[in-house]
Amino acid sequence: MTHPFRVVVIGGGPAGLAAAESLSAAGCRVQVVEHMPSLGRKLLMAGRGGLNITHSESPEKFLSRYVEAASWLAPFLAAWTTEDIRQWMTGLGQESFIGSSGRIFPRAMKASPLLRVWLARLQAQGVTLHTRTRWTGWDAAGHLTFAQPQPDPARPTGDVLFSEPDAVILALGGASWPRLGSDGGWVSLLEQRGVALSALRPANCGFRVAWSDTVRERFAGTPLKPVALSFRGQTVRGELVVTESGLEGGALYALSASLREHLAQQGTAELLCDLRPDLSVEELTKRLSAVRPRESLSNKLRKALRLPPVAVALLREAGPVPTSTLALAARLKALPVQLTEPEPLARAISTAGGVAQAACDDRLMLRALPGVFVAGEMLDWEAPTGGYLLHACLATGRGAAEGALAWLRDTHPERYRMPL
Repeated sequence: MTHPFRVVVIGGGPAGLAAAESLSAAGCRVQVVEHMPSLGRKLLMAGRGGLNITHSESPEKFLSRYVEAASWLAPFLAAWTTEDIRQWMTGLGQESFIGSSGRIFPRAMKASPLLRVWLARLQAQGVTLHTRTRWTGWDAAGHLTFAQPQPDPARPTGDVLFSEPDAVILALGGASWPRLGSDGGWVSLLEQRGVALSALRPANCGFRVAWSDTVRERFAGTPLKPVALSFRGQTVRGELVVTESGLEGGALYALSASLREHLAQQGTAELLCDLRPDLSVEELTKRLSAVRPRESLSNKLRKALRLPPVAVALLREAGPVPTSTLALAARLKALPVQLTEPEPLARAISTAGGVAQAACDDRLMLRALPGVFVAGEMLDWEAPTGGYLLHACLATGRGAAEGALAWLRDTHPERYRMPL
């Protein structure tokens, strides 16, 4: 291009960095603005136990994970597929592999090597990175405004921030894990500009239970696996962790959207927990019957089924313990746990709600704010853990960048000559 487009990307997480990479590769002058002291903090946290970046399942099944948002996310996911992500990682010197569950990880497992080379590529492409700089909205003339710390003469910050860029990409995340940067502070800024939003809600979250003192004091932090959790026709196998305030864990996160909406309408939700998902009621009954009748309940469950003390505690929490062996076996296969509310949004893995689909055009540009595009978890979609969250952030980041480039070509043909 003869005169590079100037684009400000606000948010230094995966969606923002993906947008910056695409824009700078196309020849734009790009500035990334992040209010935290460093970039990609939530990405680094996600990679502490192994960076699950995407999933290898079929495109049809993969798309179904986004439920109501699948139809409008489909073009962005199709334009940046699982194989595209793996090739992108290879280009950064980070080979990937498919785990036994079908999830895809970098060979190094951690996020830090990937983030380090990614930021180096952005800087090599001319992207300017501004940290400790919070976007505060627009002034009366429509210029971007920022709050920055006092400059350190010994450490120049680089280019002066564009207050009148040609386009803006907003990629500020949701409101989960606010200490890592996603604090939802953008909500009021967009509401003031007439952007339609859905309320931010916890996704992939734990739920509260009115435990007895015994469970809170003795079993908080205790894992329970394998289990199968069921709610309203959905069943998910995985693990569960008892917390001081309730339950959390991968199996529960997969049901969190349905549980959250049910709780919002009904005020309580009954979760059914199968404590021995590999055994039938008949097999459980047979094993329990083989234990001497004089054994205590704890000993009977430990000897017959290898159930730990926490499982016995949950059985007692559910009410009077059945006296017949058959009824006890049935209870162990469908142990009811009464959930009272989701854990707060700040403790959730991800965020539901955000910028409504109707507020954006098919380029992810805000209808109320021409030239302003939105990507990542700010958008109103949710998905389970397993690589779907990060994949959609990367895909919509690139999609917003492509949308911005197309819009700039359409609106400024007399000022710029973009390559085809």
